[in-house]
Amino acid sequence: MNDEFEINESHATFDFKGFLIRLLRHWPLFLISLAIGFTIAYFVNIRKQPIYLIDNVISIKDDQNPFFTSNTSLTFNWGGTTDKVNTAIITLKSRSHNEKVVERLQYYTNYLKDGKYEQIDAYQQTPFYVSVDTVGPQMLGHQIQIIFKDSVNFEFSTTFPESGSITVQDYTTKEKQNIAVTPGSFSKNFKIGTHIKLPFFNGTFMPNPEVGVNPGVKYYISFGDFDAVVRRYLGIRVEPESKGSSVLKMRLTGHNKMRLVDYLNTSVSVLSENMLERKNLFATKTIKFIDSSLAQKSEELSNVEDELNRFKNKNAIFNLEAEGSDITAKLSELDLRKESVNRELNYYETLESYLISRSDYRDVPAPSVAGISEASIVSGVSRIVNLAEERNKLQYSFKEGAPIFSDIDRKIDAVKSVLLENIRSSKSLKKEELRYINGEIGRNEGKIRKLPKEQQDLLKIERRYNLSQGTYNLFLAKRSEAGLVKAANVSDVMVIDSAKDTGGGKIGPNTQLNYMMAALLGLLFPFLIVFARFFLDTKVNGIDELKRLTPIPVLGVIGNNPIKSNLAVISKPKSSIAEAFRALRSSLQFIYRKQGIKGSKTVLITSSISGEGKTFCSINMATVFALSGKKTVLLGLDLRKPKIYGDFNLHNEKGAVNYLIGESEIDEIIQNTELENLDIITSGPIPPNPSELLIDSPLESLIETLKERYDYIIIDSPPLGLVSDSLELIRYADATLYVVRFNYTHKNMLTFVNEKYKSGEIKHISIVLNDYVEKAGKGYGYGYGYTYGYGVDGYHENDKKPSISERIKKTLKR
Repeated sequence: MNDEFEINESHATFDFKGFLIRLLRHWPLFLISLAIGFTIAYFVNIRKQPIYLIDNVISIKDDQNPFFTSNTSLTFNWGGTTDKVNTAIITLKSRSHNEKVVERLQYYTNYLKDGKYEQIDAYQQTPFYVSVDTVGPQMLGHQIQIIFKDSVNFEFSTTFPESGSITVQDYTTKEKQNIAVTPGSFSKNFKIGTHIKLPFFNGTFMPNPEVGVNPGVKYYISFGDFDAVVRRYLGIRVEPESKGSSVLKMRLTGHNKMRLVDYLNTSVSVLSENMLERKNLFATKTIKFIDSSLAQKSEELSNVEDELNRFKNKNAIFNLEAEGSDITAKLSELDLRKESVNRELNYYETLESYLISRSDYRDVPAPSVAGISEASIVSGVSRIVNLAEERNKLQYSFKEGAPIFSDIDRKIDAVKSVLLENIRSSKSLKKEELRYINGEIGRNEGKIRKLPKEQQDLLKIERRYNLSQGTYNLFLAKRSEAGLVKAANVSDVMVIDSAKDTGGGKIGPNTQLNYMMAALLGLLFPFLIVFARFFLDTKVNGIDELKRLTPIPVLGVIGNNPIKSNLAVISKPKSSIAEAFRALRSSLQFIYRKQGIKGSKTVLITSSISGEGKTFCSINMATVFALSGKKTVLLGLDLRKPKIYGDFNLHNEKGAVNYLIGESEIDEIIQNTELENLDIITSGPIPPNPSELLIDSPLESLIETLKERYDYIIIDSPPLGLVSDSLELIRYADATLYVVRFNYTHKNMLTFVNEKYKSGEIKHISIVLNDYVEKAGKGYGYGYGYTYGYGVDGYHENDKKPSISERIKKTLKR
């Protein structure tokens, strides 16, 4: 027996079968939960606005200027196409770039109209558009309602909060401030095309020729915080079509296709303009430098020309003699050479100063302006300027101190170091050339001093005139070159497929996902509820569970009693409950035969606690034995809480207590019932010491006397789990029935009887599962440890079925 107990105890694991049965029992809960889930998903789906995906395709090419030469090029495309592609991707995602796009499109202005369930984005679907005055303040976070009365006049209205304060933003400076307003409604009529200037709105409503006016329809506009609007577009996706490709695909999602189309196309336009501006950076800076130099040289040339004319008119000298003309030509050539060398030296000095003392190299003019064509100087300057421009662009996408800046700074320092060395070398050569030119000029000036005084003065003036004119012509030629190069430059951005509404593009909402989530959650919630109740359930809920909890064999199963009386067998002898007790009687006969017991037999019926049906089983077991023609007595030894007399309409004035204390004889305590072979001995008055009375009294003689008179003695004993009385009575029993009530008896209550059974204190004990309800709907069961189902098949009387409301209550209770 001990081995059997240990084996059963080791298998007390989670009851998967019972859990699955419990899940099947709660199918209405799953059905209701799924219905609720799908209903919510349906209403969520029909209220969601559609989501669209719009894209475009561009290419970042490397178009070289057709006028590119070593002397005329004012740009230097260093880095190649790959560098431009990476720069373009970073630029398109940068805050600075998207700020420009939002500003150009004025996307901080929201257009709305009433939809079926909520307001929807009405961009380009309103009969008007707002030209925002970016200098004036605009109200944030509050809608303005627009209702057209006719094609020209409209009502402009809004509601101010009770706080009397609103936030406005100036979209030029991006500054926000709070202003005071009068709480309540504001309404005023305006005309299309009229500039509106209010403390909280500044702009002009312009007609949209694509949408006709429908008087009475409500439209709404509102203004968003500039930085918040820009943040919404920083998630734009920009990806190469393939690894290493210069073709980029831009994607953007939103609720309004036209808004997405305009944003993508404008973003490409802004990128194209910025890249062309960067490409023209040298040309722009150089033209600006040349224009300032030309203005200065033009004034200087004009002054010298006037001086030359006045001198000739005053001295009546119009031409130099042949010797003077030769010297003038030589000196003019030397002066131009000297001017060119000085210009180059000045450029080297300026460039060296930039490289040593400044960090922004984007303002350095092109070397060709000073006539420098040395390849190392030209490429070095262009390379530094390009790196500086790239670093400046990345400042909007990365924080200062990021590794990418350190890499660019290292490249700039490397180029700067080489360039400074080249500058020092070139300066040395130019200074040597300048000394030679100064020597030549000195020798020719010595020859001039031998000429007449008038000739010398005229020669000096003409010399200055020729120098100014030569310098002016040089700058004029450079200005023409720079203009030609700038005009010939084209953007490196080529649009392959512009963004366009082609009728598709809808990617959401994902209604299928919502329904899948509804199904998942609809099954999950009741599953968790059932699991929690099953896991936390401390009551016995089935035969299989009972077998796992105790090694004591299950002798029989008694179904739920549909009548109020405990006399179930007498009231309905053909009912399923009556058959269950008959089956229990047969099982007891098998136990008696197995033990070799003959003659009178005793059965003790007990339970864990009160309310488990111990008395009910005692009465009906006695009844089935009596109905089989056997002399049966029902002995009530539950001295603390007697019950059996009430069901038979008997008195409890005298009973077993009176006999045990010697007040009455046995014949005085036996009461007959209406059933021929069934007698009752009630417990009698409640004694003050029930346990001692059963120990010290002549109980054994009472049992022996009853054995002589009756075939079966059914003992209704106190609950075994509450008092020790039953342990004293078990020694008089040939078989003990321990009643466990379905969905009532706590599992831990079986621990006590298991320990007694394991230690051998209790023998010949079996379990009866009472009040069992077959949840699968197959009736009740009986048998020696098994369940045999009976339905309404003619063998039994029809038990009264509970009403629908009772069944619902019972289901909810379970």
